[in-house]
Amino acid sequence: MWERLRSIWTVPDLRNKILFTLGMLLIFRILAHITVPLTSTETAALRALFTSNSNQNLGQLLGLLDVFSGGSLQLFSIVALGVYPYITATIVMQLLQPIIPALQNLAQEGESGRLRFSQITRLIAVPLAFLQALGQCAIFQKEGVLQNFSLVDPQYALETFSILIALTTGTMILVWIGELITENGIGNGISLIIFAGIVARLPQLIQQGYTASTTSGGGGSGVVSIAVFLLIGLLTIGGIVYIYQGQRRVPVQYPTKRMVGRGMLVGSAQTTYIPMQVNSAGMIPLIFAQSMLIFPAVLAQYLATSSTVWLKNAAVWVGTYVANPNLWWYWAIFFVLVVAFTYFYAYVMWQQQNIPESLQKQGAFIPGYRPGEPTSRYLQGILNRITLGGALFLGIVAILPFVARIGANQLLSSAALLIVVGVVLDTVRQLEAQMVMRNYSGFLS
Repeated sequence: MWERLRSIWTVPDLRNKILFTLGMLLIFRILAHITVPLTSTETAALRALFTSNSNQNLGQLLGLLDVFSGGSLQLFSIVALGVYPYITATIVMQLLQPIIPALQNLAQEGESGRLRFSQITRLIAVPLAFLQALGQCAIFQKEGVLQNFSLVDPQYALETFSILIALTTGTMILVWIGELITENGIGNGISLIIFAGIVARLPQLIQQGYTASTTSGGGGSGVVSIAVFLLIGLLTIGGIVYIYQGQRRVPVQYPTKRMVGRGMLVGSAQTTYIPMQVNSAGMIPLIFAQSMLIFPAVLAQYLATSSTVWLKNAAVWVGTYVANPNLWWYWAIFFVLVVAFTYFYAYVMWQQQNIPESLQKQGAFIPGYRPGEPTSRYLQGILNRITLGGALFLGIVAILPFVARIGANQLLSSAALLIVVGVVLDTVRQLEAQMVMRNYSGFLS
């Protein structure tokens, strides 16, 4: 392993890409500590909001957003929104491709179409970032963090608008940095930004786990809790790697012809395979499912102070018995939603690839199946079977925060684990490809 790392460092252009990536990530961490100006009272209220466990529903919402901001939300920095609006815009564009033919045609136009598609995604991310900044500031105002926040009052309108513009600009700066890493670095810029934020929070998570274990169960039980937590974490990481690498290889034959003698054509077949991933949806089903569970919790929080009696009672009932992360049926619903969204997103991605039609146009075929509809049904059946394993695994990973608890804290973030493992695997693959291109020995061999 160390010999492989040394050989990577000896390649000048690859070394420059690694240094450029590290420099961009350093700039990201510097931006994460440039905070929005707050008074001493507002700073104390912000610190109390993240340290208290009085509102579990709000804690779930802030925890999800804090994952994608790399801990910047706790500081309320100018990049507190992270790249979550851009990820949302990307998901929206992918889901709109089967619905809008113009977007589907644009995605199939090669490099120029891809650049245009990315430009539209960035344009959609701007209003989404502004709306998320408005919602985040509204939550902070309700919790007493922002005391002078109002778009209606002329006295505070300019200050409010400045905060919203700063947060929106911070998100787009991170998107720009991510694209620079993708073009000039080692690739996967957006994922690496999220990865760097999660890694930067590891010392804080370890401290929280140690504090919770020592205050909840004493010395012996605290050590057992940490040991169980670490064991579940290691098993989860191993399972994520296994599922990410798992694929079903479907054999495909491409007819070829070669010249023999005087103008004689001899036909033959070249065999290759279609790699169908067990987990083709990644972590997106987790984001969808968690967002759907968070929405009624946030809505109930706002309506709990309503002057209408029946509306207030309904909001309290939803927050107590439906959107309560301390109840087991909350996590059962979460499991079902993750499985359903995994199938949904896998089908959407499969329709976008349109592999059966591509095989038919190239004259390729799967042995034993005619091109066209029989091939499509065969591949669809394989997709149904392998997606079941990936969906059940994602559902189990999703409910691990409820199982692997230390005290009252749910430290094992399923989304964070999927991001970290996925980014590491993709980065290793790219380094492997770079080394193979330069006739060096492989990174993993």
